[in-house]
Amino acid sequence: MEILGYVAIILAGISLGLIGAGGGILTVPILVYLFAVSPVLATAYSLFVVGSTSLVGVVPKYLSKNISFRTALIFGIPSMISVFLTRKYILPKIPQTVFEIEGFIVSKSLFLMVLFAVLMLFSARSMLKKSNNSQNANTVISSFFVSLLGFTEGVITGLVGAGGGFIIIPILTLLAKLDIKKAIGTSLLIVAVKSLVGSLGDVVSGYLEFDWKFLIVITSLSIFGMFIGNALSKRIDGSKLKTGFGWFILIMGVYILIKELVFRG
Repeated sequence: MEILGYVAIILAGISLGLIGAGGGILTVPILVYLFAVSPVLATAYSLFVVGSTSLVGVVPKYLSKNISFRTALIFGIPSMISVFLTRKYILPKIPQTVFEIEGFIVSKSLFLMVLFAVLMLFSARSMLKKSNNSQNANTVISSFFVSLLGFTEGVITGLVGAGGGFIIIPILTLLAKLDIKKAIGTSLLIVAVKSLVGSLGDVVSGYLEFDWKFLIVITSLSIFGMFIGNALSKRIDGSKLKTGFGWFILIMGVYILIKELVFRG
């Protein structure tokens, strides 16, 4: 299972390089199901892996001029603040048993994984839904609203431990009106800084014990996959990337829900 896990981590890096998202979506389940890491610790590891990998991946996106720095600042700064606060103050306060209904115990781990999956399904729907260009082309949202979305997304990222690309990219394409390739590059920049800030929150809080040797190994493999994904992205049309991304997170969301709610260990 560990060998399969290492291969899967490379695939997570490929996903980040190819579509600017999916690293956390893959990394959290990989750590939980293939490496038997607890979901809470998996979210911490995921932030470090995804943040480090995305930081490396930003360089070729910058060189190809596929980053909107203005959007990254407006969206990213509030997101960084909220993800740090969430990891340092909110997540440690969530009880191990969130609630219980007629003998069905919703643990902290189950709550986080189901929240993760539900968010993925909503994100997939927004990416796969055909937009009415005549209605939406001239729609402009304020910088304040973009910042508010960034802050909200940061809280979600802090809870589920994903870099948030699967939420950021739909926001950037559907609301901020960036083309898919520029949205991918901008998402990588936001994800890189925000995830590493969130990881810093975990280190500062001190409530988790990190296996740094293991973490460095999987981070290196993810970065290797990032280079592969970035090379592939240059050969694929943007509209196909958007559709493929939507189906990808839809399948992953359904899988996690079935695994957690139907086939509970």
